[in-house]
Amino acid sequence: MVKLTEGFAPFQEYQTWYRVCGDLNNGVTPLVIAHGGPGCTHDYVDAFRDIAQTGRAVIHYDQIGNGRSTHLPDKPADFWQPSLFLAELDNLLRHLCIEKDYALLGQSWGGMLGAEHAVTQPAGLKALIIANSPASMALWLQAAARLRSELPPDVQQTLLTHEQAGTIDSAEYKSASQVFYARHVCRLDPWPEEVKRTFAAMDADPTVYLAMNGPTEFHVIGSMKAWTVIDRLAAINVPVLLISGRYDEAAPEVVQPFADHIKGAEWVIFEHSSHMPHVEEREACMACVGKFLASVT
Repeated sequence: MVKLTEGFAPFQEYQTWYRVCGDLNNGVTPLVIAHGGPGCTHDYVDAFRDIAQTGRAVIHYDQIGNGRSTHLPDKPADFWQPSLFLAELDNLLRHLCIEKDYALLGQSWGGMLGAEHAVTQPAGLKALIIANSPASMALWLQAAARLRSELPPDVQQTLLTHEQAGTIDSAEYKSASQVFYARHVCRLDPWPEEVKRTFAAMDADPTVYLAMNGPTEFHVIGSMKAWTVIDRLAAINVPVLLISGRYDEAAPEVVQPFADHIKGAEWVIFEHSSHMPHVEEREACMACVGKFLASVT
């Protein structure tokens, strides 16, 4: 049995919930998991706890505003910036006393956060895994438009009609959006319970997602719309593994700049996955991550 420890890291006047699977003091570089969204919870990336079976401690946490961490539904949109989440990550590393030796895996938005963290060249970062993430939101939006254009014509029309009418809260719009999600977010049917839990949590409190992203994965109108890290990627100086799925909304052209600008970056595409290889091809994904970490830390 792997030891489980839960707690809260005080951050500013808030609380960041975290869970450690394994022993942080066993001499093996621990792995921190940053979830996506912005505005998801740790639940849908819970599968990465499998890595703890290799003897490496795995830390999950809910970013501020989400999950079991402090919720702040009344904060204005401009409160929710990458700098807030970078500061929260640094705070968590210090709280757990691992800031001098850790690896970081970020999924989707978490990978964007991970790239932002890595370009500052933190001394304790030993390896970075960027999973299903865009190097810029402009590229993400271009890919989303292309993937959306491949949806059935009636689905495309439903999406467009409700976006133009401002009725994106309607059941019809959500149903049409699900067609995209079933192709490019998670192709398992039904979705695993941990994935459902994250989406239910986002429905219950969409504060962060709406402020930074927008109403859906392909209708991005939030504060991250113009985000890019491409011009800073050359500063990343640790081993990097890139992960994506063949049917991923993070399409190859969205991930390509990471491969182009990060020296020595390794890229694995999972042929039967979309945006969540960690659940769609769980065993293969965990083996890939575990092998990479064993080779570089």
